[in-house]
Amino acid sequence: MSVFDFTTLSPDLILDGLESTGLFVDSGLLALNSYENRVYQFHDDDKKKYVTKFYRPQRWTEAELREEHSFAFELAKQELPLVAPLKIGGESLFSYEGFNFAIYPCRGGRIFEVDNLDQLEWMGRFLGRIHAVAATKRFKHRPTFNKQEMLFQATDIIKDSGFVPHYLSKAFFTILEQVVDIAAEQYQPSNEIRLHGDCHAGNILWTDNGPHFVDLDDCRMGPAIQDLWMMLSGDRQQRLLQLDTMLSGYEEFYSFEPKQLILIESLRTMRVVNYMAWLCKRWQDPAFPHNFPWFNTDKYWEQQILMLKEQVSALQQPPLSLLPA
Repeated sequence: MSVFDFTTLSPDLILDGLESTGLFVDSGLLALNSYENRVYQFHDDDKKKYVTKFYRPQRWTEAELREEHSFAFELAKQELPLVAPLKIGGESLFSYEGFNFAIYPCRGGRIFEVDNLDQLEWMGRFLGRIHAVAATKRFKHRPTFNKQEMLFQATDIIKDSGFVPHYLSKAFFTILEQVVDIAAEQYQPSNEIRLHGDCHAGNILWTDNGPHFVDLDDCRMGPAIQDLWMMLSGDRQQRLLQLDTMLSGYEEFYSFEPKQLILIESLRTMRVVNYMAWLCKRWQDPAFPHNFPWFNTDKYWEQQILMLKEQVSALQQPPLSLLPA
């Protein structure tokens, strides 16, 4: 099996793996929207619904996966609404035919409305509670948000892929290197805690009882603002209002450092550069050309040049500042 290979992950292997834990699958496997891992919904012979995640081979070590699970259990113990993996026979991380996998209870919900101020304040309280727990200890195995991996190594992955059209290469890499250099200089975090790491609307489900997270797959150490900035949208005034609303709930449980606001655009740069690198790195996975047909076209790379120019401008703007009390 190659480093990122899912080619041997057949439905029979998945069913056999699940049954090796003592669960009997009494339905088909419904593939859910996930590309980095393989995620399926099913129900057992008692008609209970579950979700299983088969982790991408060799992306995380066993120690890193177990640390993800431990973090989930720690949050769940504090009655935080996060869907933690199930323990069967005292174990939550299972292995079958070279694949690590976990099983979760199936939890539904509505999409989080990023422009709903009531929901944003609720999310602020939720994240404040998470960060209050997360700050009590550090990850030992999980990585940190860092510019070497998320800016410079990501740039090398894009270069080595050979995907950027020759006639766009100079323009693209000139602006990419410019934005990476500015972001690297600007990214100087001071206080790092355990984070969800990928706190966007797709990982938040809403019910009448409030929000819950369904995924800690990207948890890392990093600055608290990383779990907040992706919920900001619109123009500067809209983002200021959203930030103030979210922090009014957040600071009921955990103190926010305003100096972290200067990190937002460098963290955004890490995300957009890593996204390009991720698509390059995963392009040999058959799921990617099928689900991202717009990637690796001339138009795509032309659009990235424009996006990176906008990001240079964003990095040079004054950071968001909190509204006066």
